Amino acid sequence: MMEIENKTVHTPREKGKKISTQPAGRRLIKKKTLGWEGICRTAADTVKPWAGRFLLFPALILYLELVLHFYMGMEMRYAPVYFAFSLAAGCLFSALILVLPPRAGDVTIRVAAGLVTWLYGVELVAKSILQTYYPLSILGTASGNRLTDYADVIAEQMAVMVPVLVLLLLPFVLLLIFFGRIIGDLHPNRRLAGLALAAAAAFHLLGVGIVHLPWQGDLTPGALYQMDSAIDDQVEQLGLWTMLRLDVQHMIIPPKSNLSNDFSAIEGLGSSDDGGGTGGADSAGSTAPAEPEEPAEEEPVVDTSPNVMDVDLAALAESTSSDSVAWLANYFNSVAPTNKNEYTGMFEGYNVIQVVMEGFSGYAIDPELTPTLYKLAHEGFVFNNYYTALHFTSTSNGECQTLLGLYPKNGSPITMKRTGELGTNVYFSLAQQLGRLGYQVYGYHNNQNMYGRYASHTNLGYTWKQYVPGRNDDPDTLTCEENSSGTDRLWPQRDKYMVEMSVDNYINSDAPFHVYYLTVSGHTRYGWNRVANQYKDLVSELPYSETTQAYVAAAAIEVDRALEYLIQRLDEAGKLENTLIIATGDHIPYSDVDVIEELAGKEFGTSEALSAINESSIDFDVYKNTLIMWSASMEEPVEVDKVCCQVDILPTVSNLLGLEYDSRMLAGSDILSDSEGLVVFSSRCWKTDRGFYNRFTQTFTPAEDVAMTAEEQAQYVDAMKQLVGYKLDSTAHIVENDFYDIVFGEAG
Repeated sequence: MMEIENKTVHTPREKGKKISTQPAGRRLIKKKTLGWEGICRTAADTVKPWAGRFLLFPALILYLELVLHFYMGMEMRYAPVYFAFSLAAGCLFSALILVLPPRAGDVTIRVAAGLVTWLYGVELVAKSILQTYYPLSILGTASGNRLTDYADVIAEQMAVMVPVLVLLLLPFVLLLIFFGRIIGDLHPNRRLAGLALAAAAAFHLLGVGIVHLPWQGDLTPGALYQMDSAIDDQVEQLGLWTMLRLDVQHMIIPPKSNLSNDFSAIEGLGSSDDGGGTGGADSAGSTAPAEPEEPAEEEPVVDTSPNVMDVDLAALAESTSSDSVAWLANYFNSVAPTNKNEYTGMFEGYNVIQVVMEGFSGYAIDPELTPTLYKLAHEGFVFNNYYTALHFTSTSNGECQTLLGLYPKNGSPITMKRTGELGTNVYFSLAQQLGRLGYQVYGYHNNQNMYGRYASHTNLGYTWKQYVPGRNDDPDTLTCEENSSGTDRLWPQRDKYMVEMSVDNYINSDAPFHVYYLTVSGHTRYGWNRVANQYKDLVSELPYSETTQAYVAAAAIEVDRALEYLIQRLDEAGKLENTLIIATGDHIPYSDVDVIEELAGKEFGTSEALSAINESSIDFDVYKNTLIMWSASMEEPVEVDKVCCQVDILPTVSNLLGLEYDSRMLAGSDILSDSEGLVVFSSRCWKTDRGFYNRFTQTFTPAEDVAMTAEEQAQYVDAMKQLVGYKLDSTAHIVENDFYDIVFGEAG
């Protein structure tokens, strides 16, 4: 057809045909809408300008999750779960940016993509350095901790992680370079935003459906989706993004408690009459006297009554309106108490000095290099199967176990910090028990106010003194060494200096005293710092790497010299014979497990698993440590083979001091009693005197001298798993409901 002078002339082929008067473009669209193929092409032409905005965030979050999971060596069988939740989160982002005007959309896309990428990078670095992911609810704690002290550690770890960090950054860098090509049309498209919102809902529902499939294992995606703890497992099974989302959700709406009220399986479990008792220290064999040939003099009768208090827990459960308080009362009422024994009251009225040593491992003790530690570890109570299992938030979790006799919550809020925030009645803390008896009670830490320690430790009952910048002359603070300008303290502080500056506060007291020291010289990073340099000549010939040499110097020799000085001053004051010294590590040097391997002369697993404390792939003996309970008044050592850990320290010391306490209400138990020993690891694997349970393989390996039928083994494992769950989960209920105050408030 040709147009000449506004007249239409038909060519021979066009004669007899109906001619459309619509524009060519509209005729094309009409033809394309004919048939399914045409509809699909039209949809593609419509979506194409906005495809980048629609697909960017679903692809980005899914990519970051995959990099994280592959790098950390996580199980891939849970991929369908975090695939669905990642796509749901990404589509939600897409719905937001698809309704924004061009300029706002441009900025939002770049900033949001950068923040999401940064978040994954930060969490990965945190896990690699601190052995835990950080939920958003504890970022305030992280920022409050003096991270500049560890800047070199962070920089060193990031240098090692350059390849994976580059992988994480790659999509964001490509986005910035090819922004226009990737994003396309930036004009609002509300219809497509609605489609993205519908997709987000669909993927979320799909994820929830997958979560509730009949997964196998002790901790399943369905269980984790309802929890505000077990963060590592949440990241592995649900994805990092979902863990963070659930954390925010639970800050607003706390998760419902799904704890069982059937305690029949655990009644009597671990007591001496259920076959699990070890007979306390005497059963270890090394110090038990041989059977006399002639009748010996009649020995005094030993009180073996249970260590319980006059508390009607059943009545409390009936009278309370709180489900959590009722559950705790019923749970404690079903727990088998530990019994008094020949060591009850052995150190009654003694002064008590307790030391928690930063990053300490008993593998570093040496008779020549650390003679004081060696003496205390071998001439008092000798615990051959003692573990410092790593739980959430490193040092703070070690203190929680040691000072409260409870396992810390494996998630937010941080247990020790929370007790200070709430002013929780920690009735059984040694500071409160001894304070009620008229003891002078002091606590010292040669570092700043990390993990809200000033509030929590004052609440424990201590007159608490720690370093405060610029306040070295303040009597309410701990005097520490400062740099020449006097504006900041030197790092790390020397533990011996802390003892020197504090000992005169209590050493000449007419009243008995209880003192708690939290050291810092053994803090990572291990190298030739101002503490380690003092002893470089002593360790330079050791057959170890320089890192291990420096570790021995800072984490072992320095604290050894601090204890040596302390014992000297106690002796000079005539109070050594009447003082009980307790010392243990807060945790192993988890960022440098190769240091422990050098000292122990054995491997504990792959380097990747150890750097992340992936308990599915490690030898749990990496947590084996030394617990010191020593007094100069002891005539001979007492060896104990029972399995034990940090939560057992408080009840054991309470019994040794002859204090009135209720053994049912603590997660730990008196090591010297005839009850069964137990260590619970953060992964919910556990070890008792009867064997080891691996949660990852769901297998139980009996101890060498234990014979159990398959049926007995199955019943025992089921009951122990229930008890372990109760021990781990009860802490948050105790703290949040101020349970001890409900029971003992008037008495306290």
